Amino acid sequence: MTHTPTVTVHFSQAIVQAARRLGLRLPEEWATPADRERVDLAHQDRLWEHFCQAAGDPLVGLDLGLALQVGHLDTAGMVLMSCETVGEALEGLLDYHPIVGEGGDFQVAEEQGQVAVRYHPRYATRRPERVEAVLASLLNLSRWSTGEAFRARGLTLCHEPLDRPGRYQDKLGVPVVFRAPDNALLFDADQLGLPLVHANPALCRHLRGLADELLERLDHRSLGARVSTLIRENPGWGKERIADQLGISGRHLIRKLAEEGTSFKLLRDTLLRERAEQALRQGRRVADLAGELGFSDESAFTKAFKRWTGETPARFRREEPS
Repeated sequence: MTHTPTVTVHFSQAIVQAARRLGLRLPEEWATPADRERVDLAHQDRLWEHFCQAAGDPLVGLDLGLALQVGHLDTAGMVLMSCETVGEALEGLLDYHPIVGEGGDFQVAEEQGQVAVRYHPRYATRRPERVEAVLASLLNLSRWSTGEAFRARGLTLCHEPLDRPGRYQDKLGVPVVFRAPDNALLFDADQLGLPLVHANPALCRHLRGLADELLERLDHRSLGARVSTLIRENPGWGKERIADQLGISGRHLIRKLAEEGTSFKLLRDTLLRERAEQALRQGRRVADLAGELGFSDESAFTKAFKRWTGETPARFRREEPS
């Protein structure tokens, strides 16, 4: 049975409520969301398109993210709120974010005393606005859940600014870097130990049980999401190794991904390109990078990189702004 990626209806309702607060008119079908637990991602795409067109403000995604409340995040939001520390809540985010929506993945990386909570979207419709909503909500709810004790270093966004960069600073209160390798919230590692003001270990354990049941009903995530996670964690793995890890045949993997409208090659190329571009910006040696990403040699990697970007790794590095 094909798994259709979905979003909790509470998040869709948050968009409709934001439109009403702004005095925007949406089609009747959006004004009265269906009485159901979840909506498919295609429905969410259409809702975002109508919302952004009606708003007229390019930063409406930020406004939505800053207005989101815990209840809009379904059971996942309640789990995160009842955790004891920021670090524990981030672990819960990695486990339970599909309950909110299956349109993207999170990754938490800690290096040299700094934490990056990275967000990898898998949708195309209104991607910049939606990414901004996700990161703004992450920043805002981190502040709220710690009684405003949480301090972020800033946000990074892969896309160009949608409006004057100064407006981002005014709305978020933190620096924002554009055209970055990742969409991420950045903060110092000592913030991981901040206590949450609504911490309730007993309630958290109970809610985790409910959240686990929800994930079971969701089939946890779409196959494409699980494949993307495995590729990101093991860039040198090929189709058969990934399929084996998932307990299915390579042929079955290809067929199921096709039913979801994607392919192993597309997922792998997208993720490897992102990782290669980021590494080249950091000054990594091409020979080392080729081996790390599973290519037989530097020549094979260069050929693939040119196919992805239209230029060689050397030229890409020369043209990157210093």
